[in-house]
Amino acid sequence: MYAVVNPATGETVREYPTITDDALQDAIASADSAFRTWSRRVSVADRAALIARVAALHTERREELAEIIVREMGKPIEQALGEVDFAAAIYQYYADNGEAFLADEKIELSDGGGDAFVRRAGLGVLLGIMPWNFPYYQVARFAGPNVVVGNTILLKHAPQCPESAAAIADIFAVATEELGAPTGVYVNVYATNDQAATIIADPRVQGVSVTGSERAGSAVAELAGRHLKKVVLELGGSDPFILLSTDDLDSAVQDAVNARIDNNGQSCNAAKRFIVLDELFDEFQQKFVDAFTASQPADPTADDTVLGPLSSAAATARLQEQLDRAIAQGATVLAKGETTGNFFPPAVITDVTPEMDAFHEEFFGPVAALYRVSSEEEAVELANDTPFGLGSYVYTTDQEQALRVADQIDAGMVWINVVLGDAAELPFGGVKRSGSGREMGRFALEEFVNKKLIRIAG
Repeated sequence: MYAVVNPATGETVREYPTITDDALQDAIASADSAFRTWSRRVSVADRAALIARVAALHTERREELAEIIVREMGKPIEQALGEVDFAAAIYQYYADNGEAFLADEKIELSDGGGDAFVRRAGLGVLLGIMPWNFPYYQVARFAGPNVVVGNTILLKHAPQCPESAAAIADIFAVATEELGAPTGVYVNVYATNDQAATIIADPRVQGVSVTGSERAGSAVAELAGRHLKKVVLELGGSDPFILLSTDDLDSAVQDAVNARIDNNGQSCNAAKRFIVLDELFDEFQQKFVDAFTASQPADPTADDTVLGPLSSAAATARLQEQLDRAIAQGATVLAKGETTGNFFPPAVITDVTPEMDAFHEEFFGPVAALYRVSSEEEAVELANDTPFGLGSYVYTTDQEQALRVADQIDAGMVWINVVLGDAAELPFGGVKRSGSGREMGRFALEEFVNKKLIRIAG
């Protein structure tokens, strides 16, 4: 089940055995013991110091870590290095800010009798179920804040990312040994889906965070609800890129391309539907097709590659089937190429109508859909006509219009005149079928935490 299969070559590099049931019980016990004997007893500063060391080790090992995920999921090497750097920055952010964010919150009492405050503390063992598309970043934004809060982590990574999973586990093992913390603070488990269900059901486990598909999120949320466990879900997206006006069409087009092609087009919050006002549409279409198709898939180990292979043969087959079905149902093809192995050339379609599957599906790869609209109101209506609600992009020269549109968009995030602006301090998450809860920023520390009221008599 767990194996590194290089998507650029199809070679199976290494297979990893799944965890035994007995070893899984040991893993849960280890995480629970670490919570009771260390995480809940030491200071926030101690836990933050551990995460600071994890950040430093990511930086020290950045090249080794980057090469791993190029092998595992085909990320171009420069983007892989950037991901490692971003993961390190996320860990460091929580190391630097954890104490301030978790400080006691004083409550003014109406009767004036004594004192009251809220003290934040960890819940216990958490299960993280992580995806393959950002093997380090996704783990960092879950594990970083939650270890600082005082939780301990069981981490089930994607089956195609066992090598990066092992590398992260080793980093935590080094950090815990150096700082005198138990190894159960962070435990990697190569678990099956059935074993993940066993973890969720275990009374020692207090919550679960999932980043992945709608199907995975729905299945985990059902299990978590059955066992009364808190759950955070970061699922798919079909983010709109709305162009209403611009002083620099070439720059807007390049931003649109960057927002679609990053990570080989395999980002849940990538721009996927490009909604352009009528008077700009024809010129935007021409420039976008030219710029988008200028990036052809190439060797992900080369420094100048911006588009590598899709992550797996299954991902390639799924995207090809979606594109073929959209064309069969009447979408107009503006650009497409021939797929070779998992190297999928950029494709652009238009004339997608609500009757087509493509209107409501997420295309997880370098496929863009262009839509022409006649007004701001039509743009907003089309942007919201999706089951998803993760991110969105609004381009306009009118600040009042930008904020007006942002208020009307059903999404967890709105980016105005900027793409690829994610940062450790900015909350990440969505609404509708894109999930619930927030990661990153101060808000990540509020998800799996006991906001304990303490009142002292006067």
